Amino acid sequence: MNYPKRKPLRLPHYDYSSPGAYFVTICTKDRRCILSKNAVGADALGGPCLQLTDIGKAVEQHILSTARIPGFHVDKYVIMPNHVHMIMRIDREDANSDNGPPRASAPTVSDAVGALKRLVDRETGSEIWQRSFHEHVIRSENDYLEIWEYIGNNPARWAEDRYYTQSLHGDQDHA
Repeated sequence: MNYPKRKPLRLPHYDYSSPGAYFVTICTKDRRCILSKNAVGADALGGPCLQLTDIGKAVEQHILSTARIPGFHVDKYVIMPNHVHMIMRIDREDANSDNGPPRASAPTVSDAVGALKRLVDRETGSEIWQRSFHEHVIRSENDYLEIWEYIGNNPARWAEDRYYTQSLHGDQDHA
């Protein structure tokens, strides 16, 4: 079978194990709305409330467990019906600390995302993720703050989101 040629998603010659912050988006396979759904009511700030499905709860558990990867931090995340947004940060000093086993090479953003995807797939017993992921190297404090706000506002803007699946409206009853 001939597959369409994909354009590269990563910056050429960029070291993705470099200390810094990265905006990461991971989508479900076929953009299925299986991670969360719109719930009745509002969150503490009056915005729409997303209710995690069982799969979404597994995703959250493994996002939070990335704290065990030396040098990686997830500063902010949101689990939408068919995708996840995260600000991931690499801190070289933490990566070289005595908090974990020594590594032959520095961990990369792809290492952390790949581990998250494998752990969730193993726990759910199925492949729920699309093949790759999108990342953006955060280059300034202003960029960081804009992305932080975007992630926080994402549930309220779900119907305007580029990953919105109109036929399901994020209100499905999938596990």
